[in-house]
Formats: sequence, structure tokens, C-alpha cells
Amino acid sequence: MRIWINFLALLPGTTVTVLVISIAFLRFYDERDFSILGIIPDPRIWSNRLTVAALLATLVNFGVEWNRRNRETDRLAKEEQRRLEEKQRRLEAEECAARRARVEAERDIAFGTLLIDPSDENREKLQQVLILLREYQDSL
Repeated sequence: MRIWINFLALLPGTTVTVLVISIAFLRFYDERDFSILGIIPDPRIWSNRLTVAALLATLVNFGVEWNRRNRETDRLAKEEQRRLEEKQRRLEAEECAARRARVEAERDIAFGTLLIDPSDENREKLQQVLILLREYQDSL
């Protein structure tokens, strides 16, 4: 399907080219140059008609190009958005890992301090760290 869409997108530009060549052929040559022009009753009128057709084909070509560029811009914007979201997820994961490491380091320090000096003050610090770990258990 995409092949046909790409082919049809070439059609307006190709049509404009063929029409411009035909207009030039009808305007600048007569039946002395090409005998086939003797078949056409009034080449000037046909040249005018082809000029109108070329203008219409140019407008269609403009619309096709406008649409293609809008799709490309949209694709680039979506790609940029996806890249930014991925970067944001990576940063959040890094922050979560850093927060977890800080809490675990604080727990280890409090536990080590309690082992070195088993005072009530150090027990209270370890208890506070364990409470903090329980609060962050789901988010860590």
C-alpha cells in the first residue's frame, strides 16, 4: 500500500512537467515544424487549457508536498518526544537507585554504629532508619 502512496505522490509533479512541456510545444511550434500540429484545430486555445490544467496540477502538487512535510515534521516531533520520555524514565530510575543507595547506606551506618556502641541513642537511630525503610519499601 505504501508503494502506491509513494507512486501517487509523484503523479502531480510529473503531470505538471508533462503539461509544461505540452504548453511549450503548442506555443512555440506550428505545423511547419511538426505536422502533427495540423491535427489540432487551434493550438493556442489548447495551450491555454493546458496552462489552466498545469496550474491545477501545481496546486495539487503543493498540497501533496505540504502534507508530506507535515507528516515528516510530526514524525520528527514524535521521535523527539519519545526520546525525551525515555530520558525522563532513565533519570527517574537513576534517582530511585540513588535514593535507595542512600537509605541503605544510612541503614548500614546506623547498624554499624549500633554494633560498635550499643547505646539507646544508636538503637533509636537504627529504629528511625528502619521505619524510613518501611515507608519507602514500595517506592524503592
